[in-house]
Amino acid sequence: MHTEGKDHAELADIFNKDEKRVDWHDETLWFIRAKRDKAVHQLPEWEDLRNTASQIKHNVLSNLDKYLVEFEAQAQANGITVHWAADAAEHNRIVHQLIKDEGVTQMVKSKSMLTEECGLNEYLAEHGIEVIDSDLGERIVQLAKEPPSHIVLPCIHKKKGEIGDLFHMYLGTPSGLDDPQQLTEAARIHLRDTFLTRKVALTGVNFAIAETGEFVVCTNEGNADMGAHLANVHIACMGIEKIIPQRKHLSVFLRLLTRSATGQPITTYSSHFKKPREGQQMHLVLVDNGRTVQLGREEFRNSLKCIRCGACMNTCPVYRRSGGHSYHTAVAGPIGSILAPNLDMKKYADLPFASTLCGSCSNVCPVKIDIHDQLYKWRQVLVKEGYAPTVKKVGMQVMTTTLNSPTVYRLAGKMGRIVMKYAPFAVNNGLNPWYKNRDMPEPPKESFGEWYKKNRK
Repeated sequence: MHTEGKDHAELADIFNKDEKRVDWHDETLWFIRAKRDKAVHQLPEWEDLRNTASQIKHNVLSNLDKYLVEFEAQAQANGITVHWAADAAEHNRIVHQLIKDEGVTQMVKSKSMLTEECGLNEYLAEHGIEVIDSDLGERIVQLAKEPPSHIVLPCIHKKKGEIGDLFHMYLGTPSGLDDPQQLTEAARIHLRDTFLTRKVALTGVNFAIAETGEFVVCTNEGNADMGAHLANVHIACMGIEKIIPQRKHLSVFLRLLTRSATGQPITTYSSHFKKPREGQQMHLVLVDNGRTVQLGREEFRNSLKCIRCGACMNTCPVYRRSGGHSYHTAVAGPIGSILAPNLDMKKYADLPFASTLCGSCSNVCPVKIDIHDQLYKWRQVLVKEGYAPTVKKVGMQVMTTTLNSPTVYRLAGKMGRIVMKYAPFAVNNGLNPWYKNRDMPEPPKESFGEWYKKNRK
């Protein structure tokens, strides 16, 4: 889907043309949200876990420089080579150089939202490096030449028949095959050769422990382990905010992560990587890419607590009915809408407005990020910085004038009632965004002010 130059509303309109898909997408994500609720209600200490995780992350963000230096020293002592990348471009260059140093043109990669954020796949393709995504959902969207639409469920927007068509085209499965078990088996056979022949494997990082210099990768498919254990070179890429202070803190986050994401008690694989095996190289790329800027924004730094569970997406009434691609950024949904403007205010100025501010995202966030408050604050920043659409700015100026003057307010109300009563076509048309999806209300006979003046004693 071509997204260049389109904002969230325009892209959501494209997704909404397929009403049955929208309903199915909405219901599927709400089912996952319901699974999350059942899982967390089985833990009486759930709120204590959330509070603890939030406080641990607060401590990390307050002492990030200290923990990063400690982590680097411990990781190097373990035999891991640590690289620092200031931005996406430097991250991509480092990974590319490591692949070139090995003298290969192929790499297997497990799920990493950071590399999606940095545009690594596209960068490597331009430089002649073939990347195979080994996460099943990521592989499906890669075959479809699409970005993931969800950080945990990358192909949630795809139906099994469409996946069957993709596998028939690229993997040679029978035409019309849409049985999930058979499709998964076909993907396993296809990827098995990839794991056995790729000398370089890249993984993401869910948590990095400053105390021990190790990092943890959580998957349900075991694909990260297959890639990393069979490759000569293991490259792990992480945002600098993924640090936690001590190993004992890890259990708090592991209990929160998958319950919030999919309603599972824990991921099938929680793999610890501390040092390379004999004869293997292990490289860790620590990436800033705007995170220190966000850290410096007091009202928005809490967003760096995110553990990428996707719970805010599963509950968001806007995301569920607009689709992940409508956010035109690597991390979609409510959390993406507060992270993206930090990277590029102009490009992502529309995203904080793609919300009802209902607060459901903040209610389910396992590390208690004040997501809906930050969406509201971003709106204020964007308007003040001049990034709001002209129509919105003019509309707000008109409303400011109207609400500042009781006389103008009363006159505007009276005119509105007259128009709705005697010339309803003036508002019941396609130029009125409200009318596109809702009927206009019946005009009242009088305003509250008029009624009150008439009936007060």
